[in-house]
Amino acid sequence: MNTCPNEPSRRTLLSLATTVGLTAALGTLPTFTASAAPVRPTDTHRPADSSRHLLWWRTPGDEGSLIEQGLPLGNGRIGALASNDPGRELMLVTDATMWTGGLNDTLDKDGQFPYGRTDFGSFTLLAKLIVDIPDHDLGSVHSYRRSLDLSQGLVSSSYVRSGVTYRREMYASHPDDVIVLHFTQSGGGRYTGTITLTGTHGEKTTSAGSFGATLANGLRYGAAVKARSRGGDVTVNGTEIIFSDCTDLTIVVSAGTNYAPDAAAGFRDPSLDPERLARTKVHAAASESADALRRTHVADYRDLYGQLDLSLGASSAEQRGLDTWERLHARARDLVPDPELEAAYLQFGRYLMISGSRDSLPLNLQGLWLDGNDPDWMGDYHTDINLQMNYWMADRTGLSQCFDALTDYCLAQLPVWTELTRKLFNDPRNRYRNSTGKIAGWTVAISTNPYGGGGWWWHPAGNAWLCNSLYEHYEYTQSPAYLAKIYPLLKGACEFWQARLLPHTLPGTTEEVLIADSDWSPEHGPLDAKGITYAQELVWALFGNFAAASALLKKDTAFADTVTGMRKRLYLPQVSPKTGWLEEWMSPDNLGETTHRHLSGLVGLFPGDRIRPDGSTPKAIVEGATTQLTARGMNSYGWANAWRSLCWARLKDAEKAYQLVINNLRPSSDGSNGTAFNLFDIYEVEDGRGIFQIDANFGTPAAMTEMLLYSRPGHVELLPALPDAWAASGHISGLPARGGFIVDLTWRNGRPTLVRLRSVGGRATTVAFRGRSRHLELEPGASVTLKDLDR
Repeated sequence: MNTCPNEPSRRTLLSLATTVGLTAALGTLPTFTASAAPVRPTDTHRPADSSRHLLWWRTPGDEGSLIEQGLPLGNGRIGALASNDPGRELMLVTDATMWTGGLNDTLDKDGQFPYGRTDFGSFTLLAKLIVDIPDHDLGSVHSYRRSLDLSQGLVSSSYVRSGVTYRREMYASHPDDVIVLHFTQSGGGRYTGTITLTGTHGEKTTSAGSFGATLANGLRYGAAVKARSRGGDVTVNGTEIIFSDCTDLTIVVSAGTNYAPDAAAGFRDPSLDPERLARTKVHAAASESADALRRTHVADYRDLYGQLDLSLGASSAEQRGLDTWERLHARARDLVPDPELEAAYLQFGRYLMISGSRDSLPLNLQGLWLDGNDPDWMGDYHTDINLQMNYWMADRTGLSQCFDALTDYCLAQLPVWTELTRKLFNDPRNRYRNSTGKIAGWTVAISTNPYGGGGWWWHPAGNAWLCNSLYEHYEYTQSPAYLAKIYPLLKGACEFWQARLLPHTLPGTTEEVLIADSDWSPEHGPLDAKGITYAQELVWALFGNFAAASALLKKDTAFADTVTGMRKRLYLPQVSPKTGWLEEWMSPDNLGETTHRHLSGLVGLFPGDRIRPDGSTPKAIVEGATTQLTARGMNSYGWANAWRSLCWARLKDAEKAYQLVINNLRPSSDGSNGTAFNLFDIYEVEDGRGIFQIDANFGTPAAMTEMLLYSRPGHVELLPALPDAWAASGHISGLPARGGFIVDLTWRNGRPTLVRLRSVGGRATTVAFRGRSRHLELEPGASVTLKDLDR
């Protein structure tokens, strides 16, 4: 077996895991594994009856551009992009754990990490499925239509040929852990063609139905397909499955790897045979009726999707008559709000979250979808905004269960992150090493992979940002068990900063403060500035979160007191007398790019909560943040626009927040920034070349919810940044609020008309609207309804 040079040995990783207490720290991230047969529901859900829940197109996806035109499906672990071409269905299949690379623990000469597809590794495709129906080529059919029913998690297409209507429907079932394609017809038609399943890494397929192989890093993987029909013949010929004169056809696909979230086992399960398991899964699913498989998938999907409903107002009949691509163009051209399209965009983000983040690794830069084996930036986990942004939406839109993938990933990686920090961070070549010479706890690189490895540069403040994201999830759920689970991460990050912070006397005073050691304010400016706002704000929040966790869990009281003392001494940014901006580098000068994509110096505004326009923050600080945000501009990459929108929502500037949402809805043309044909966000990396990067598909919906509701523990504010386009009427139900509450909200003419709060663990909060507020106390599980809050 060939091995990657940086592949960790089992002995090495067992040592790492033992060093930091694997039993306490390891997450519960599931693997590709056998499971019991799911319960088969009998209820049948109706298809979407509103354009708030339905996307549709008049043409199939082009094989040469599936990343922009293919429709995504997934069950949180396996995913696919589908072309929906009548005569040649192409499906590109992924598994979230299909990664090359390894531990990557040999630093480059500058003390930073290698960053290539073999050492660090890359997310890659697992398989390709092709269903050829030769006499159904696009030129021989008419009345073609394909759609994505967001309310049921179903991709479908239909067309007419020789007077017969043909339909196909596909989905990735979480309960059955398979992808299902179901072909039907009405009018006496037949399907005849072939099915081929192949790998994408040069595998030799010797028979139809399955294949298995091993990557150079030792990761085993496999896939299987099975087909059946109630009328007609299904046979095998070499590497093809042949179907002839079938009145219907059901195809079931499974795929996976032997990745395991266990550092001690080398992140592998040596006992697992992925090809055999894939065969078992497709055989079990294919033994069920197509109707039973569909009902099982829809019921499971609806359990998540149905937790939030949203209306931003009614679109016109003319708008509803346009397909999704035409509607995007009309919205950009005519500058007329299309509330149902905008609501559907938010729900599409929720569809991607349900499809891409369940029972496996978290969403990376590509989510769960690829069109090749060479994604930009390896499709990795960027810890200086992108990974965190992927999960801003989960709790805010009623999908807290989908957040678990990020939590379990961090816990599974913690043993290796801790040991690599101990061994490598204070390398004398690392410009970010601790000047104190001390080292403790853990941190990460800007890029991380599934094997504990880092890529590109060290990212000292990345540990604080990840921990703050994890703690915010607790603020929504109020789960003590969850808080205890993430506590080792919080404590280890605080220990790292205890070793790293430096005393500094402010010029012209005798006041001594604590500042962060040399760092980079992502991703611009000097490479070795001390006391950067980015690190100061993130660590300030981290220390506060740890102290709260320590008090709630009644653990490490003395250390929590030490952390609280350090927090009081932390330097916090001031307003530059030169620019009027909140300083980003502990300097009055702008040391970076004025319109840079990152808002690193504004993390205290969002996702942080320290800077508030409610009078609790000095006015000069709020104005300095506003001035810096203004200077950054209103046009950037999709994720950068989403972050800007969230910041403007926090500042209660509804129209700027809304404009940035609309900017992201502009159709992408020739690789430009904007929304692709299939609603994926496109990131323009250079003139004429754009790539799919998923973070804006989550960050933009997060901004939309922040415009409707702002919350922090103990405080809920209604409609803080409601734009004119949505003000006439609307409602949102199932909207989570930090502090442990769920909010149902109806509004008319910009004012709430009905508000219902239900406690999911919270006991007290203040509900506010335009300066008026009410204090509420509720027992967990109880609810209260408010009317005319603004009177």
